[in-house]
Amino acid sequence: MAGSSSGTEDVERPADVDLPANLEDVRSALIEWYEADHREFPWRETEDPYAILVSEVMSQQTQLDRVRPAFEAFLEEWPTAAELAAADRSDVVGFWSTHSLGYNNRAKYLHEAARQVHEEYDGEFPRTPQELQELMGVGPYTANAVASFAFNAGDAVVDTNVKRVLYRAFDVPDSDDAFERVASLLLPDGRSRVWNNAMMELGGVACGTTPRCDEAGCPWREWCSAYETGDFTAPDVPTQPSFEGSRRQFRGRIVRLLGEQEEMELDALGHRIRVDYTPDGEHGRDWLRGLLADLSDDGLVEVRERTDRTVVRLRE
Repeated sequence: MAGSSSGTEDVERPADVDLPANLEDVRSALIEWYEADHREFPWRETEDPYAILVSEVMSQQTQLDRVRPAFEAFLEEWPTAAELAAADRSDVVGFWSTHSLGYNNRAKYLHEAARQVHEEYDGEFPRTPQELQELMGVGPYTANAVASFAFNAGDAVVDTNVKRVLYRAFDVPDSDDAFERVASLLLPDGRSRVWNNAMMELGGVACGTTPRCDEAGCPWREWCSAYETGDFTAPDVPTQPSFEGSRRQFRGRIVRLLGEQEEMELDALGHRIRVDYTPDGEHGRDWLRGLLADLSDDGLVEVRERTDRTVVRLRE
C-alpha cells in the first residue's frame, strides 16, 4: 500500500482510469458530505487505538448491528489493553463465542496483541501501519485502519465498500492493484481519519449493493460514471461462508448452554444444540466431539470420560 504522502496532485495518474481533472473538488465534496451527516458508531467517537483495534477485529465478516452491542460490552469488561492483557484467555474466547463474533482465533490474537502492547511497547500503541503489523493477528488492512482512525497517520483504506465506489464512479478496473493506486491518489495529505471514514460511509450509505444516489445525496454524482450511464454493476466479491448452520454457530450454542448447566452428558448436549442430532448419524457423537475438541483447544470446555458416560462442562 502506498505511503501516507500519497494523494497529492503530483502522483502519476493511472492511465487506465478516467479521473476528474480537479481532484480537490472531488475530495472536498466527499468530506463536506460526510461531515454534514453520517451514521454514528461508538468507535467513531474515540481516538483510542485499543478501542479502534477491538472494533476492527470484531467487524471482520460480522454485521455492524451485531458488533455494536458486543463492542460496548467488551470495553465494559476490559476497558484498556492492560486489563485485556491481564485477563484469562479462556474468558476472552468465551466472550467471543457467546456474542457470535466469528472465528475464535481472532479473540486469541486480540488478547495476545494486548499483551504485546503492555509488555513490549510499555503500554503505548505503535502509530504507523508498518509498526502495527507487528502485533499478533494484525494484517495490513487492520493496521492501516487503526493508524488512520486513532492517529490520523494511515494510508487509504480499501475495503469492499470502497472498491464498489471506485469501480462505479471512475470505472476503476476490478483488480486490487488498481483499487489501491486510485484510492491512494485520492487520499488528501494528512486527512486519513476523515477521508477513510467518509469513503466507507459513501459505500455503506449511498453506493451500496442497491445504490441510493439521490436519496443519500451522493456527493460524487456529477463525476460518477455509473450515475451517468445507469450501469450499477459492482466488482466481484468472494462469497462469505454462511453463519447459519456453521460449525462456529454450534460452538456458540454449546458455550451458551454449558453456561447455564454445571455439566451435561454428551448425547443430552447434542440433542439440545441440534434437533437432528443422532448419536450414530452424520451429525452425531463424532461430529459433536469434533466441536468439543475445538472448544477444548480454545480453553473453554472440559470433556470427562467416565466409566458409563461422557460429560462436558465449561472449564473453570
